[in-house]
Amino acid sequence: MEARPEDPDSGDVRMWGDAALADSQAFEFVCDQLEEKSSLDRLAARGTVRIALKQAGLEARSVTPDQMSVVVERLLPAELTSRGVEGVDELCSALRDGLGSVSSADAAETPDAVFQRLGGGS
Repeated sequence: MEARPEDPDSGDVRMWGDAALADSQAFEFVCDQLEEKSSLDRLAARGTVRIALKQAGLEARSVTPDQMSVVVERLLPAELTSRGVEGVDELCSALRDGLGSVSSADAAETPDAVFQRLGGGS
């Protein structure tokens, strides 16, 4: 079956063949908050967060709340500032605080975690 990627910013799920790849709750939380509390629209918010994640070597589907908190602290402020968002320090502080209530249970398992689990590693 041919892979059919959908627009990743049109919704929460991307399709590859018959497998659905959902973005993590941490990614969705940060994007939703940026859209609500800044001048960014949905597409700009999601794209900005994806750029910051890419700089950190992370993916939207597997980022955990702890990882996202570091991205919000260290990388996202520069991305938001370059897009003319005001109140970046306060916004990022609120995002980090809110990430504490986001569950990491749905974050996709990383390849390293799969190999550790299969190999009996800790």
